[in-house]
Amino acid sequence: MAKSYIFTSESVTEGHPDKICDQVSDAILDAVLMDDPEGRVAVEALTTRGLVFVSGEMTTRTYVDIPEVVREVVREAGYTRPEYGFEYSSLAVLTSIQEQSPDISLGVDKGGAGDQGMMFGFAVDESPELMPLPSMLAHKLARRLAEVRKKNLVDYLRPDGKSQVTVVYEDGRPVRVDTIVLSAQHEPDIHLDDLRNDLIRLVIHEVIPSELLDDSTRIFINPTGRFVIGGPVGDTGVTGRKIMVDSYGGYARHGGGCFSGKDPTKVDRSAAYMARYLAKNLVKAGVARKVEIQLAYAIGVPQPVAIYVDTFGTSDIPEDRIVEAIRDMFDLSPRGIIQTLDLLRPIYRQTAVYGHFGREEEGFPWEKTDAAEEFRRRLLG
Repeated sequence: MAKSYIFTSESVTEGHPDKICDQVSDAILDAVLMDDPEGRVAVEALTTRGLVFVSGEMTTRTYVDIPEVVREVVREAGYTRPEYGFEYSSLAVLTSIQEQSPDISLGVDKGGAGDQGMMFGFAVDESPELMPLPSMLAHKLARRLAEVRKKNLVDYLRPDGKSQVTVVYEDGRPVRVDTIVLSAQHEPDIHLDDLRNDLIRLVIHEVIPSELLDDSTRIFINPTGRFVIGGPVGDTGVTGRKIMVDSYGGYARHGGGCFSGKDPTKVDRSAAYMARYLAKNLVKAGVARKVEIQLAYAIGVPQPVAIYVDTFGTSDIPEDRIVEAIRDMFDLSPRGIIQTLDLLRPIYRQTAVYGHFGREEEGFPWEKTDAAEEFRRRLLG
C-alpha cells in the first residue's frame, strides 16, 4: 500500500518587509565587494513605517553610501507612492556600523572559519532544479505575482505578497498539489472576485503544471478578504527572519544562521552554499536520489570538524565512502570554498528573494553541476 503524506512550503515577494531587509543587507554587501573583494561585512536591517535601521560590522577600504543603497532597494521593491505609507524617497535611514571584532579577525585572517556552526545542503530529484517541489512552486508563484505587478498586467497590485503550496506525496514522490494559498497586497477599491479570478489566471495557471492540479485542489486567494495595508506599514521587517524560505522550504534542515548581509568568509553563508553544491552534484551524478549534507566548523579552524551525509536509503554507496570522496575532491576551508565557487563578487542581492537555491541563472555558482562527472567516476566506477 502506497505511503501518502503532504508537505507545505511558502515564499514571499520582494515587497515583504523581511525581504526588504534581506535585500538591503545584501545590497550593502555587494556595494562593498564591488570595490573591495576582501571587505568583511556582517550587516542587518530592520524596517517599519517610514524607517530603515541598518546596523552591524564592516571592515573595508571602500565607502558605501548606505542611505542611497537602502532607498534604491526600496524603490526597486515597488514602494514608490506615498499612499503606500512607506515610500523610498521620504523614508528615514539610520545606521550604526562598527568594524569587525579583532578577535574574530584573528581566525579569519589565517583562513579559519569566522565562527562555530553547522550548515546543511540538500538536493532531491523531484524537480528539474533538484529541489523540493513545494519550495520551488511557492517561489515561482511569488516571483510570478511580482512579475504581474511589474509588467502592469493588472493595475491594482501593491508590492507585498506571499505564497504557500501543499503537495501530496505517495511513496516519497510528489503526485499532486493539494492546496495553494496566495496573498497579494492590492489597491483599496478592487473587487475581491476580480482579484481572485485574475490571479488564478495570470499567476497560478501560469506556474503550476496542469497535471498537478485536479478538482480537489483547494485555492485560497487573500483568504481574509482584504490586503491593502502591507509592507513595513503592516509588519516590522528584520534581516534573517525567512531562513526556511531562503533554503529548502522546511523540507530539509537548516543550520540556523541566516545568509543575507554576510560576506563569504562567514561559513553561515559560504558553507551552506558549498553543502548545496555537493548535494546537487551527487544527485546529478546518480549517486543518490536524495542527499543531505552537514558541514560543521570551529572558529579559527580552516577545515570542517565533521562532515555528515544522509542519502535516505536512496543510494547503494556507503555514506562514509561519499564523505571520503568529498574530502579528497574539495578544500572545504572558507578560502577553499570561496575559490571553488568564486564568491568574492557582488552577486548576493539577487539571492535575497525567491530562494538561494534552485536558481540556475547567472550568479549562483553553487548550482553548477560541474563536479557530477568526477563523483560518478569515483563512486559509481
